[in-house]
Amino acid sequence: MNLQYIQFKQVNLADPFFDSLKADYAEFSDWFHRKADDSAYVFINENGMIDGFLYLKEEPEAMMDVIPPLPPKNRLKIGTLKINPHGTRMGERFIKKAIDHALYLRSEEIYVTIFPAHEALANLFKRYGFQHVANKQTGQDTELVLVKKMEGLVFDVNKDYPFINANSRKFLLALQPMWHSRLLPDSILNNEDSTATVTDVSHTNSIQKIYLTAMSGVENLRAGDTLLIYRTGDGQGPAYHRAVATSLCVVDEIRDINSFATLDEFIQYARSYSIFSDHELVGFYQRRKYPTIIKFTYNCAFKKRVNRAYMLDELGMNGSRYWGFFQLNDADFFRIVERGEVNDCLIINPACVSI
Repeated sequence: MNLQYIQFKQVNLADPFFDSLKADYAEFSDWFHRKADDSAYVFINENGMIDGFLYLKEEPEAMMDVIPPLPPKNRLKIGTLKINPHGTRMGERFIKKAIDHALYLRSEEIYVTIFPAHEALANLFKRYGFQHVANKQTGQDTELVLVKKMEGLVFDVNKDYPFINANSRKFLLALQPMWHSRLLPDSILNNEDSTATVTDVSHTNSIQKIYLTAMSGVENLRAGDTLLIYRTGDGQGPAYHRAVATSLCVVDEIRDINSFATLDEFIQYARSYSIFSDHELVGFYQRRKYPTIIKFTYNCAFKKRVNRAYMLDELGMNGSRYWGFFQLNDADFFRIVERGEVNDCLIINPACVSI
């Protein structure tokens, strides 16, 4: 797996990746050496060279060096983030990792400072709920201070990410193992080969995902619906034990393949977030075999996979129905989520939150 969480002292500071940081910040090398025992996310490409670096730091104190000053809070700072852009949405994967960290630490906020010239990066953070709340003077330049509050809902699927509305409609959506592992890299099973399934491509790095299907009823989904992802059996044993619920996602958009006026329009929409190759997408468009397109956010992976046996025997769910797609009642959904050991702050009841 290319993305590693390792100590600074294990990272090659001489890698050309760091040249621009050394040029921009005279003290960078000294700072890097002082952090020897701290850890960072490092993305190493197939040639052994660094393509991405993310350092996170807890900062609970007041922020007095910004205008306006910000009061003390349990904050997580995105201290250093650099990516060699190459069209694989690594920025989204790093944002996901920062949010995962904040959830684990139960941080109240995440913040990052960005120069206005880096507009594309700033807009990416804003898409996922970061807001411009202050400015920071750095020499002759001004940085934007972008903050994401780790609480409440604004009822926008992307800005609310990774939080889920407890009052949303809830559905089980089945994915075959070959698609599941490519689309949801943090949800692969222990017995799967992560080196074979998780690579530096858009659909594994992205928070947003696209999936094409012909399953009946999926076309009736709407933005804000919650998806419980169910990985079907892999043929290596009875599905009773090997088919499992693994993840929670939230629907962003549903489209019919016939809503695209041209093949190019369809390819542009689907390419970056889909597990399918351009060749496969061309075939899907021409044959219209999978007419319903689901765009959704990948909100969380279960800590403990919940197998079909539990859902049938303990919850009494109907095993004779078609387990490709169906609506879940709240009681079954929340018992599966509890069994999966999902972080309890991820699912928010808007009626219980004062904003």
